[in-house]
Formats: sequence, C-alpha cells, structure tokens
Amino acid sequence: MKMLVKAPAKINLSLDVLSKRSDGFHEVKMVMTMVDLADRIELELVDDGMIHILSHDRFVPGDHRNLAYKAADLLRKRYNVTQGVAITIQKQIPVAAGLAGGSSDAAATLRGLNTLWDLRIPIDELAEVGAEIGSDVSFCIYGGTALATGRGEVIQELPAPPKCWVILAKPSIGVSTADVYHSFKVDKDNHPNTEGMVKAIKEQDYKGMCENLGNALESVTLKMHPEVAHIKEQMERFGADAVLMSGSGPTVFGLVEYESKVQRVYNGLRGFCDQVFAVRILGDRNPLA
Repeated sequence: MKMLVKAPAKINLSLDVLSKRSDGFHEVKMVMTMVDLADRIELELVDDGMIHILSHDRFVPGDHRNLAYKAADLLRKRYNVTQGVAITIQKQIPVAAGLAGGSSDAAATLRGLNTLWDLRIPIDELAEVGAEIGSDVSFCIYGGTALATGRGEVIQELPAPPKCWVILAKPSIGVSTADVYHSFKVDKDNHPNTEGMVKAIKEQDYKGMCENLGNALESVTLKMHPEVAHIKEQMERFGADAVLMSGSGPTVFGLVEYESKVQRVYNGLRGFCDQVFAVRILGDRNPLA
C-alpha cells in the first residue's frame, strides 16, 4: 500500500519569546499559519520491518536524524507496529529556512501512518506524540492557523487569516535555531503584539494583521546574517504590504493583498535571491491524513 501526504510550510505572523524554561527550552507565544508551499511525503508499507528514508535532496538526512524517521520510529514503538515503511520525501520547502519543513514532514508522516497502519489515533493524541519530536510538530499535525504557547506545543485554533498572497524569499544560508536562541536575550521592550494579531485575524482585518506582524528573534538573526536584513529591505522597497522574518530565519516573507502587485515583488526579489516563492495562506486545518 502507498499513500501521498502533503506537508505544508508554516510562517510565524507573530513570535514572542517570554522566558527561559527550566527544561532548557523557551516559553513562547506565537501565531502561526500554513502556506501553500509543501513537501510531498510518499509512504509505502514494506515487509522488512525497517524504516527507509528516500530523498534526492542532499541536505535531507537519510537516517535517524530525519524528523520523519523519528516520527515513524516513535509511532511504531508506542503502538507496537511490526510493519516497516519506506518514506520518500520530495522537497519543495527550503531546508533550515524557518518554515518548519522538517516538522511538517514529521507531522505528515504521523498523519499518513495513522491511516496506513490503521491505528485510529485521535488527532489530539497524535499531536501529543508529535510534541515529543519537535516543538512545531503539534501545530503541523493540525495545520490551519493557531496560537501556540508553552514551547510551541500547546495549540489553540484560530480562524483563517484574511486572504492574501505571501512572497517567501530565502537567502542561500542556513540558520541554526539553537544559535539564535542562545544569543537571544529576553527584553521587556522586545515583544510583538500577539493579542493584536489574534484580534486582527478574528476580525478579518488585513491592515491590522500587517500592522501587528512581529518576531522577537528577528533582530538577533539580522545581526548574525546581514543578508537577511538586505532581503527584508528589498522586499519592502518592491512594495510588499508588510514584511517579516519567519521563525529563526533566514526566510523573509511579505504579505501582498492584491494579485496585481505579486509579480512585481516576486520578480524584483529574483534578482537578489534564488529561492523565491509566491503562495497563498492555507486557511483550513489538515484532514487527519
């Protein structure tokens, strides 16, 4: 048996870091939403009882370091599954980009194997399993739009944001999330208005959503990687309505309300950046598989 599952990217419309936790993680408060840039995960049952990772992308690990591998391994051990699986990952989401590509691959693997292995795990329980793999995996299980708290695993569903285009631009560098958090200092003045973002989304207020974009980690990554700041400046110059770095970076995204402006922003950025995408926000939560 085979199954194909989409693994969409996420962006952070608001990312606040509140404090350092005793477990080494940070307490966060984030508004995240999925966008229509997705990896494709093909799952095929195999009889050898093993987990196989297949990908043509040289940056995707083919062993236990891969989050999709970890997802399959955890699910198999927890629910006493003896069947193996071959997991083929067709990458579209840039690696190490701040777009949760690995977390979304893991989430898609969990959702797909829940069906293929006929485990019938409720989605909330599946999200709890995902939280053991990575902080963004729980959100990626649900998809849609959400307010995430804790270390990112406590999910409160939000309505879909106002419809708009999202221009994504990733420079040819990777950013270590651990390094960014290590350099980050919690500052009383460095907190985006997450409540304002939630209100704007609930009221379908596009202007309010643009005004309340914010990322507490952005200043750290911009100091470490000036090329990210350069892309942000260019995206603003080409006319995006609002611009922000996603996650710990280095991907920068711009919101554009009207399609007539999308091509201008996209074409302008192609001169500065190889990986540029024009996509839409995905409003709805994922089906279970």
